[in-house]
Amino acid sequence: MMQRFKGLIKLKQARNGLLSYQRNFSALPYDAQYDDPQDQVLVEGRAKSRAAILNRPASRNALTIPMVARLKRLYESWEENHDIGFVLMKGSGKAFCSGSDVVSLCELLNEGKMEECKTYFQTLYKFVYLQATYLKPNVAILDGFTMGSGAGIAVPGMFRVATNKTVFAHPEAQIGFHPDAGASFYLSRLPGYLGEYLALTGDKLNGVEMIACGLASHYALHERLDLIEERLGKLITDEATVIETSLAQYGDLVYPDKTSVLYKIETIDKCFSHDTVEEIVDALENEAANSYNEWCKNAIGKIKEASPLSLKVTLHSIREGRFQSLDQCLAREYRMSLAGMSKRVSNDFCEGVRARLVDKDFAPKWDPPSLEEVSKDMVDSYFSPLGELEPELELPTTLREPYI
Repeated sequence: MMQRFKGLIKLKQARNGLLSYQRNFSALPYDAQYDDPQDQVLVEGRAKSRAAILNRPASRNALTIPMVARLKRLYESWEENHDIGFVLMKGSGKAFCSGSDVVSLCELLNEGKMEECKTYFQTLYKFVYLQATYLKPNVAILDGFTMGSGAGIAVPGMFRVATNKTVFAHPEAQIGFHPDAGASFYLSRLPGYLGEYLALTGDKLNGVEMIACGLASHYALHERLDLIEERLGKLITDEATVIETSLAQYGDLVYPDKTSVLYKIETIDKCFSHDTVEEIVDALENEAANSYNEWCKNAIGKIKEASPLSLKVTLHSIREGRFQSLDQCLAREYRMSLAGMSKRVSNDFCEGVRARLVDKDFAPKWDPPSLEEVSKDMVDSYFSPLGELEPELELPTTLREPYI
């Protein structure tokens, strides 16, 4: 098993892997002091670069409509500015970004403000595509929580620096949603069926594991970040190789701990390669019974906590993502997000947010309540074209081609 990952673990090889540079949800106290969009995303000017700082620390930098709009405007203006050679993004406090502010999104839905939710997802997905097609080198410092769409705004970029404080996860199915912001693209390209495992269980990876499977391009200790930023801030360059060399100077050669889920890859492939969620659960139960494997029992428990509808929608999304480009994944995820927001099939999204993040009773009333009651038509409705009266997500694919 170790041989399967050895080639992915070294920094140089990880940089040439899945996302080569050659081409959590938050329910924490509302950041009233950061109502101004300019306060939610701060800007630092450097010699030949700019840094965007996600600045809602009390909410673990959960993304809002003003935040993604400001990020998109900043990155577009920086790309056009010939005095700027490269850009950097990081978070303030103990998180890079915990994902979308889903509590605020549900409040908007309950107030009948569906158009504002559409604007959020349109802007978010367009920013993800901008990151993936950016014409200048860009760096994301993934220190702390990097979850949900918080991962989506960073993983498509050129350089992703993980640390010993990084916590990566896609727990969307546990709140009745689906991994979005390009997640169906990059999760489907992880080794074996690791992407399906992460998406269905919501399990976490640390920074070392992100390097090993290619989600991060570099690894550095949290304690060295000030040195890295100081070094980058002094660079007068727009060359990716120069930035890569600077990041590598502070990098560490790291290997996953023996308890890492990456050492379970054979079991993951055996169980999560099946075509349906029901078959995946059955495979895990058989594995648990035959091997008395506590890890299998934990995986089953995590899956059974999630929305049955979201599980089936999520699996279908990852499987489609294996054969689609990033722009196709984003366009499909936009349809899926609108279907979830519309409550036409189910109210699982707002119910999951209520149970886990608002009331915190951890007793969501899923609709449908079981996998067996989720019909094929229900799942298919999340993937259907939006129709004449509802515009599809438009991305500048003829002008911008992703590096990944």
